[in-house]
Amino acid sequence: MNKKNEIDMCSGPILGKLLKLAIPMIISSVLQLLFNAADIIVVGNFGSENSVAAVGSTSSLVMLITNLFIGLSISANVLTSKYIGAKDYVKTSKTVHTSVFLSIVSGVILNVIGFFFSGDMLKLMDSPDEVIELSTLYLRIYFFGMIAMMIYNFGSSILRSKGDTKRPLLFLTISGVVNVVLNLVFVIIFNMDVAGVALATVISQWISAILILICLFKEEAPFKLSIKNLLPDARLVRLILRIGIPAGLQGVLFSVANVILQSFINGFGPVTMAGCAAAGSIEAFAWVAMSAVSQAGLTFVSQNMGAGKFSRINRIALISCSVSGLIGLVFGNLTYLFGPQLIALYDPRPEVVEPGMNRLFMICCFYFTCGLMDTLVGNIRGMGYSVMPTVVSLLGVCGIRILWAYTVFQIPVFHNEFVLFMSYPISWALTFVAHLICYLIVRKKYPKKDLCAVK
Repeated sequence: MNKKNEIDMCSGPILGKLLKLAIPMIISSVLQLLFNAADIIVVGNFGSENSVAAVGSTSSLVMLITNLFIGLSISANVLTSKYIGAKDYVKTSKTVHTSVFLSIVSGVILNVIGFFFSGDMLKLMDSPDEVIELSTLYLRIYFFGMIAMMIYNFGSSILRSKGDTKRPLLFLTISGVVNVVLNLVFVIIFNMDVAGVALATVISQWISAILILICLFKEEAPFKLSIKNLLPDARLVRLILRIGIPAGLQGVLFSVANVILQSFINGFGPVTMAGCAAAGSIEAFAWVAMSAVSQAGLTFVSQNMGAGKFSRINRIALISCSVSGLIGLVFGNLTYLFGPQLIALYDPRPEVVEPGMNRLFMICCFYFTCGLMDTLVGNIRGMGYSVMPTVVSLLGVCGIRILWAYTVFQIPVFHNEFVLFMSYPISWALTFVAHLICYLIVRKKYPKKDLCAVK
């Protein structure tokens, strides 16, 4: 196997290699958010009055619909990394082809769901009458890019499994620049408003998907993609579903809780919706950086599990959690510090800043606990356990937030967005403790020494 664009994750120091894998993913994620933020910024400054609320309020619904299938791409990463670590290149190749096939199927399903049911789901979220028409239009166009989004996510997961995060970064940069340019053209010149930013997103998603497919077609074995082999392996499909569905369900459950909270935010009107939408877009920059470290930790654990290097697992967990927590602590608090100026970039109205800052304080200042929680979940999944963290997250993150929203938040004196967002740090801290206990239980099932040492 060609060692170009690869990282040796099964020997030597961990921190430097983990950062080498994670930093391009962090940059990719930040760039992706910058490009997505351009949607809101452009319509906020050049679109109609309720455009920011219409576009921003759809994010939780989009994540709800897409998270289940994004979980499958995580599963593809786990399996590919494991087979690379075990040097089983036949199964690696089969996993690559099965994953790409599933990405296309997933995209088609998402396209159908999003196009036909967006309006109904927005109504269930109590979206105000003045924004629901714009939101529905935005989503129906946006979901035409789902096949491309899935191809990019699965493809980048495949490349990430061997340590290649630079080329996905390049592809995303190219498509993102196109997205920003088309945003300006469609909204400012052609006055397309939310339809323009949605169309720009779809076009840019297809560009990134085509680039990653070209990359895989030109790869060397076992990562080389071949049209004649683009058929699913039944056994690998079952394995991907077994790991990916619980991972996806966890994302869905998170989104369900967030959609419920978004419905309460919608009840405060378009101004609060706009402030929280801007804050949500801003805070995501810290989250994606922590999430990238979580994905890097998952990849490292999976490769070392495949190679039988059990002695490295605890060190990977400790290092990845420390890096993720530090990122959350530093970037989260910097985000809050410059919050008023950042929110004004999205919507210059002064009345929008207060609800946005309330959200930023409760989420960003305590974001490091979310990073610790997510990264520990990644390490558990890397060891092959996916159901356990899903159940814990259901009872912890989702259960606590929903319970909080229907109890404490309903008390008249506490019925404001500040108290509503208190549910986030409380749920993160309690669920992290629960995941830590789960990690210790799972880790005991494997030897402390490497497989070769045991023999």
